[in-house]
Amino acid sequence: MMAVQKLILDDFLDVHDYGLVGIHCSIEDYRLAYFLNKYLNINLTRNHKDVDFNNQVYYPIFEWFDENKLITWNLVSNICKVDSETHETSESLFDSPQTTTKTHYLIPEYRKVNYFLKITEEDISQTKLKLILNKILNIPQIVTAYNLVPEDLKSKNNLIFY
Repeated sequence: MMAVQKLILDDFLDVHDYGLVGIHCSIEDYRLAYFLNKYLNINLTRNHKDVDFNNQVYYPIFEWFDENKLITWNLVSNICKVDSETHETSESLFDSPQTTTKTHYLIPEYRKVNYFLKITEEDISQTKLKLILNKILNIPQIVTAYNLVPEDLKSKNNLIFY
C-alpha cells in the first residue's frame, strides 16, 4: 500500500523572502534614491517602466540587483496622484472644465508612508534589517522610517514586481 501525500499550495504562497521598510519624507523620489545610494552604499536606478496595476495609476520604482550578494533592492512610491477633468453642464456663460485630483496608494493600509524600500534576499535576518534601518534613519531628509512585517499587509500582492 502506497502512502498518499498531500501538498498544500498555501504553505508556499505566504513565504516572504524580503524585508520591508516604510519611509516618511517629503523629498522627491530621485533625491531619496540618491540618499539611499549614498548611505547604504547601493546603486538604485529608475526603472524604465513604473509599477502599473490599473490604467493611469503609476508608481515610480527604482531598482538595483547586487550580483555579489544576490540581493534585489526596490524603492517604490506609495502615492500616485491622478488628475481628471470633469465637464459639468451648467447654464453659465463661462463653462470651464473642473480638474479633480484623486490619490491612489500602493499599500492603502499605510497611507502616511511615502515610500517603501523592499530588500529581497533569501532568509533576510532581523539584525540586518535593523542595521539598514539605522543607516536610513541617519539621513537628515527622512522624518521617520520603520520595518514592516509583510505577512501583516492586506495588499502585500502589490509588492510583487516583475
